[in-house]
Amino acid sequence: MSNVLEHERYRVLIVEDDPLMLELIDTHLSLAGYQTFQARDGYQGLSALRDTTPHALVLDINMPNLDGFGMLTSMRRLGYLPKVPTMVLTARNQTSDVQEAIRLGASDFLTKPFEDKRLLARVARLIKSKAPRAHAAVWM
Repeated sequence: MSNVLEHERYRVLIVEDDPLMLELIDTHLSLAGYQTFQARDGYQGLSALRDTTPHALVLDINMPNLDGFGMLTSMRRLGYLPKVPTMVLTARNQTSDVQEAIRLGASDFLTKPFEDKRLLARVARLIKSKAPRAHAAVWM
């Protein structure tokens, strides 16, 4: 129970176009006590980033309109990186994809399918690594 209470104050934005995967990720994070927000593509993700000021972001790569790489590029340009630690969660697992995500500012990379415990551990690690700054950050 203490883990759930510990996570309640943290907001996590999930940017994923697949409705089933989006609900799966959202359910796991919500049950762990995180306050979650959803977006279906990079443009919606950027808008939600401004509106929700999340402590962490879970980002898919393959999405319509603006993909995950494009969103990372925009986040860097707008000053959201490194304020919002971002984990790329994608079915793409080529070394070049991992390198590109990290080069663009992602803090972590996890491939689908994923283990529930691993997702939760990685999100907790993202938040822990940046939590003091997240509370003091000035948002646009």
